[in-house]
Amino acid sequence: MSRSIRTFILSFLGVVLLSACGGHTPGKGKGEGDTLSLNHASRIKVVRFDGFTQVSLADPWNSGKTLHRYILVPVDKPLPGNLPEGTVVRTPLKKAVVSTSVHCGLIIDLGRGDAIAGICEPQYIHIPWVLERVKKGEIADCGSGLSPTVEKIIDLSPDAIFLSPFQNSGGYGQIEHLGIPIIETADYMETSALGRAEWMKFYGLLFGAEQAADSLFAGVERSYLELKAKAEADAERPTVLMDKQVGSVWYVPGGQSTIGKLIADAATNYPWSGNDDSGSLSLPFESVLDKAQQADVWLFRYNSPNDISFPELLSENQGYAQFKAFNSKNVFGCNTATVNFYEETPFHPERLLRDIVSITHPKLNLGSPSYFQKLK
Repeated sequence: MSRSIRTFILSFLGVVLLSACGGHTPGKGKGEGDTLSLNHASRIKVVRFDGFTQVSLADPWNSGKTLHRYILVPVDKPLPGNLPEGTVVRTPLKKAVVSTSVHCGLIIDLGRGDAIAGICEPQYIHIPWVLERVKKGEIADCGSGLSPTVEKIIDLSPDAIFLSPFQNSGGYGQIEHLGIPIIETADYMETSALGRAEWMKFYGLLFGAEQAADSLFAGVERSYLELKAKAEADAERPTVLMDKQVGSVWYVPGGQSTIGKLIADAATNYPWSGNDDSGSLSLPFESVLDKAQQADVWLFRYNSPNDISFPELLSENQGYAQFKAFNSKNVFGCNTATVNFYEETPFHPERLLRDIVSITHPKLNLGSPSYFQKLK
């Protein structure tokens, strides 16, 4: 396709394709529908109607407002008349562009890896199955997750594009005008680890894998709650510090974030448990030291070709020597370059919970952690 033709398409797709399957359809649905019961997710609502399913995503940054509403209609059925307002998505998706390794991993878990037609930033994806297909040209590299390559998207003509929304991001640029449904993956703003994992039911609906998603989540939920109960039975309540300084800022999980809540579910004390943020907090070193100097356990994530050691950690910041956990050598690092932490734990929080419980409650004899390793 020549550059001039692509430019022509970009100029008119917003008008021509808006009336297609990815556009916003005005109108009002009839009847109250059947609401899908979600036990943990608080920012998503799924209601079944005759001929379509309505999925509403709550805006995590503006209380009481809707981030996005989707109208899922089976591709083999005609569009019902008088649909409610929302982005119409024909299901199951056969061809999707997925911008994060997290959702690539889930789609594969649901048995629909064949529907991944394009990805963003393969250098941050550590799933061999995906990378092998990128190498063979079976999955397209669509550029940056923040600004996918529009021309590549046009060439692929996917059924949907999975993108992560951010506060005050200003939208998705030209991608919004292609008439292709944008699935906003706001699951990371849920207020509990199981709440985020339960979003797999929504993604299961999109890919025609509803039963697989229900079964997968049932196993995740069962294992998670069993681990939580075991941790609560231990009288010890060690204090946990998370992550480390990056540049001039130390990012720690907010008290209402999925990681913050998960740390609490491990029956530990978290210095920022009383914080109301569901994202990350950007703090100066002094604030973290003041709040967590006496933490018993220090867990942090990093990306490096080699596992970090105590001397290397101290060389990054001599101030780390002021922390109790550093001096007691109770520090555990997760090298995301060598383990699939980001690919697995968002929708398998039971695996991360097991790691934290095994570290903070060693008397339970859960064995060695899978993601975090004690520094040498």
